[in-house]
Amino acid sequence: MTTAWDTKRAAATSRSKPDALYYLLAAVAGAGTGWADVKIDDLLLTALIGLASSMLLGLLRPRRPWRWVVAIGIFVPLTELGAYILMAVRPSRAQIYGSFLVFLPGIAGAYGGSLMRGVLDNLVQKK
Repeated sequence: MTTAWDTKRAAATSRSKPDALYYLLAAVAGAGTGWADVKIDDLLLTALIGLASSMLLGLLRPRRPWRWVVAIGIFVPLTELGAYILMAVRPSRAQIYGSFLVFLPGIAGAYGGSLMRGVLDNLVQKK
């Protein structure tokens, strides 16, 4: 017996694109956010860049938006660590703790982008 959910799930999986390009975009956005945090040292700008990039990825791929928060947010502290090792930049303790706070606006951005995609799909759906 085939239900409407089975048909919908089969249609969603048959047209789904691989996410490798989006994960690469998330890694670049996260590294760029970390670079801005290291060079400019402004937590508000870092949070805004993380919010915007998470919202963009949540809009492009709205299923499971938490993955964009993790994919972007993990690269900010890793970029700070790379700057410490390679460029001998000594971040302050507050800057290190603040780099983990990118996850918070990232959550709002990714879920907001996912919600925005649902609204846009609902507005332009063909009947």
